[in-house]
Amino acid sequence: MTGGIVIGIIFALLAGLLMSVQGVFNTRVMETSNMWAATSWVHISAFAASMSLWFFTGKEALFSVFDVSQKLYLSGGVIGAFITYTVIKGISDLGPTQATMLILLAQLIVAYLIEVFGLFGAEKISFDWIKLIGVALMVSGIIVFCRR
Repeated sequence: MTGGIVIGIIFALLAGLLMSVQGVFNTRVMETSNMWAATSWVHISAFAASMSLWFFTGKEALFSVFDVSQKLYLSGGVIGAFITYTVIKGISDLGPTQATMLILLAQLIVAYLIEVFGLFGAEKISFDWIKLIGVALMVSGIIVFCRR
């Protein structure tokens, strides 16, 4: 494995770890306030952290985000607000484990479809039936894992 792949694996695993912890933290915040107050706090604190990191890492090109060719891509923050909302709701209704398994299943399926159809500038790949079998195995694993 090349260094880039190893680093990519480490960061992907770290992202999964952080997303799981964040989902539980956000759900606990929502329990003492309300859904949109919790979602707002998440994004206000993320904005503050991002601006601080930008300030201390060079301060180049803050507004270059507006140079993106497809302005639709600038809606990622709006999508992020709904992600936060749906993660909090999923965890509060299902618990962290079941919600996370379903979130990961949905991410896997949608990410694969984005690549198969080459959506949003992603490199287009060919459909592979064996990957559909992988999704079916993941679904069966979720069913086994969620049995009481």
